[in-house]
Amino acid sequence: MNTKYIFVTGGVVSSLGKGIIAASIGKLLQARGYRITIQKFDPYINIDPGTLNPYEHGECYVTADGMETDLDLGHYERFTGIRTSRNNSITTGRIYKTVIDRERKGDYLGKTIQVVPHITDEIKRRMLRDYSDDDEQLDFVITEVGGTIGDIESAPFMEAIRQLRWQLGRNAVCVHLTYVPYLKAADELKTKPTQHSVKELQAMGIQPDILVLRTERHLDDAIRMKVASFCNVDLECVVQSEDMPSIYEVPVSMQKQGLDAAILRKTGIPAGETPAMKSWHDFLQHRRNATMELDIALVGKYGLQDAYKSILESLDHAGTCNDRRVRTHFINSETLTQENVAQQLGSMAGVVICPGFGERGTEGKIVAAEYGRTHNVPTFGICFGMQMMVIEFARNVLGFADANSNEMNTSTSHPVIDMMEEQKRVTLMGGTMRLGEYDCLLTEGSRAWEAYSSAQCTVYSSQLKGGEQLQDNGKNNCELRTENCELIRERHRHRYEFNNIYKDEIEARGMKCSGCNPDTGLVEIVEIPELKWYLGVQFHPEYSSTVLKPHPLFLSFIRACL
Repeated sequence: MNTKYIFVTGGVVSSLGKGIIAASIGKLLQARGYRITIQKFDPYINIDPGTLNPYEHGECYVTADGMETDLDLGHYERFTGIRTSRNNSITTGRIYKTVIDRERKGDYLGKTIQVVPHITDEIKRRMLRDYSDDDEQLDFVITEVGGTIGDIESAPFMEAIRQLRWQLGRNAVCVHLTYVPYLKAADELKTKPTQHSVKELQAMGIQPDILVLRTERHLDDAIRMKVASFCNVDLECVVQSEDMPSIYEVPVSMQKQGLDAAILRKTGIPAGETPAMKSWHDFLQHRRNATMELDIALVGKYGLQDAYKSILESLDHAGTCNDRRVRTHFINSETLTQENVAQQLGSMAGVVICPGFGERGTEGKIVAAEYGRTHNVPTFGICFGMQMMVIEFARNVLGFADANSNEMNTSTSHPVIDMMEEQKRVTLMGGTMRLGEYDCLLTEGSRAWEAYSSAQCTVYSSQLKGGEQLQDNGKNNCELRTENCELIRERHRHRYEFNNIYKDEIEARGMKCSGCNPDTGLVEIVEIPELKWYLGVQFHPEYSSTVLKPHPLFLSFIRACL
């Protein structure tokens, strides 16, 4: 069949959950056997989110091919199992840069470059995935547009969607997400913001086919009928997105209301039988039944959940798989000291030392690493967190009192963490780190090797049937490992590395380098075998954990915390 295009836009306010709705639509269509991809178009002028402050935009999610992207791509991958790439994340900055670069080359033959048609044509080209890379044949391309209807920055994207709607006819569907607020004083749900949002969209020449109403309270049929009538949308195409106990309940709610069936009908495809999605329901049942809690400390400096979104979700996946409800406690590393560490971490079943950059909060992370090591508390250091574990070990076990990273102290006499050689010549900040997937060779018999060897690549594989097969193109955490699980591939985002000059000394005192890049010798994993579970990784395992494929290291960590 011809590729169908679904555009997901938002109105009234931001942060309504367009990414969750887009991921849910992808999951539901995938369950019906369709091949899908999901892409995010962000109106900001940054080339990518790599240089954005986490307080402003949450975590930066990295794709396998090394693109720094919006955190919504993490939702896409966790829900559907697809592997996104640089082609799934587009910003206004990238659009304009492409057009300006072509203008500098003379590709436009002296024409005056304008928003319409040159910018909008480039947006359309990318929305249609019309570029030279060999793309697999897709049944549905889902495009989420960031921001809110009415934003100045969004106007070129809306114009591109307007043109595509006419160009594609029934092969295009617009799903608009809006907010229905509840006014406590009047004890009423108000639909007027939704009406105004839809009128704004209509003024741009776009009639939404489907409305998803975000609400904290259940909407009765009378309200849905009112919205349908005022917004020129079929009643069956007005669905509500209520608050759920978990974001993973959203696809089930959308399916019950027939969102996927409505999309199929709008594109001229018979809806057919509703898929059972047994594997997804099985995960949710495990999650609901996991009443026993497991307290895990997240030691970091960014006090908002979106900054560590993928880590939180990975802990949730692994906890569910172990029939536990993980309860995370944010511990601010800026205020963590030797005096209060026992009070802060003493009741925790495990400790995660979070990634980050810069000097702020590093000493608190080192204190946490020391507490985990000396009290035999399962401790998991990720990227920068792994580096802090190495620094702590060098200071307190090797006796190098000033051991540090050159990132924080360029004059240290013991730079156990040093800038990577190829990074020393880099001058630009954006998109220049060591990014994307790289090989890691594991030491047989190590804790890391055991984790990858014992983990099921698909935890609920026995219940995957037909259209429920995970669409990951055969690629997952275990894609390139040998029969003995010696070779893995993981995603990275860093400039500094373990300094191999100190490798022999560190290993002689009990911290083993159990994973290294086979081409460069760069140390990827450190662990202390004598402890219950004390392991740090230079890569970001949280980027490749999905609902039905929890990451092996998170699974192993949670089991150690039980």
